[in-house]
Amino acid sequence: MRIKQKIFVYTLLGCLLTAGRLPAQEEQGKYQDYFKVHAKADTTQIRIGEPVKIELSAKVMLYALKGANIKVVFPNLPDSLNHLEIVNRTPLDTAGSDAQQKLFKQVVTVTSFDSGRWEMPPMKFEVFSVTDGSYDSVFTEPIYIDVNTVAVDTTKAFKPIKPLRSVTLNMLDYWPYLLGAVLLIALIVLYFVFWHKRKPALRPIVQGPRKSPYEIAMRQLEQLGKEKPWNTDVKLYYTQLTDIIRQYFEQQFHIAALEQTTAELLHNIKPVTVLNQQRDKLQSILTLADLAKFAKLQPSPLEHEECLQKAIALVAWTKPAVAAATEPQPNSTNPSTKHES
Repeated sequence: MRIKQKIFVYTLLGCLLTAGRLPAQEEQGKYQDYFKVHAKADTTQIRIGEPVKIELSAKVMLYALKGANIKVVFPNLPDSLNHLEIVNRTPLDTAGSDAQQKLFKQVVTVTSFDSGRWEMPPMKFEVFSVTDGSYDSVFTEPIYIDVNTVAVDTTKAFKPIKPLRSVTLNMLDYWPYLLGAVLLIALIVLYFVFWHKRKPALRPIVQGPRKSPYEIAMRQLEQLGKEKPWNTDVKLYYTQLTDIIRQYFEQQFHIAALEQTTAELLHNIKPVTVLNQQRDKLQSILTLADLAKFAKLQPSPLEHEECLQKAIALVAWTKPAVAAATEPQPNSTNPSTKHES
């Protein structure tokens, strides 16, 4: 009887443990059916030093993930791995995307200087959900590359080393360098003879009225929108954008924003009512900036513009508070007010 009871207890515990694992496994792999990755090499047979182009692609099925804000992170490959050297990486290309699916492509060029059969290990792709913070990872299949040496005909005898050849010095071979040196010396002499003596007097610098933190921040944001640095360096753009916002908070509201993390800054703006009212907008800007700077996320051009507009609206929202601080208090002594009363 006791044996039957033990069997029943162990069976019940096994069912409970299995039921606890199923939701975690389902959560971990819930994107794998809608997120496909692929790695394809243009050749697997090369000679030493020849390039191999490996095309990395990731496809997200948008029609199956309606309303989800999905971000894709490509593999972070080192400069060298397993006798293979990374020569070049192209930027991410989203050509071919439409309303049903989003396609990302990148070409990685590798080479090898060691003969043999080398493996490009499985590469890890990650997909993030900005909506709920969940993520998943998918790996590609390994790629094997055969690196061959140059064939040598051993039937022929070795040729002797050729002797050194003496080359006669010809001044005509160096005439561009001589001409450049003469022109440089002539320019230096002319500068000291004419322009250096006619040095203009320094004009006094007229300092204008000091600009407020609001005016400085708005001018910097407008300049950032004109330059559009996200076209060349996404990480630099989000660094400049968050620095402008943090510097404005520090100067206007006396919050040590430059030395605080995102979580600390969001916590410390609670006493400032005018900022706490825009907490959701500030959190979305800082969260996307952290993903772009530290997780190597590649936001879309539309998201770059939206972040800039949110920052402008956030700074503009505080303008009435700045103006109200400079207005006289109601209990101040004002002759015209007393006359009206």
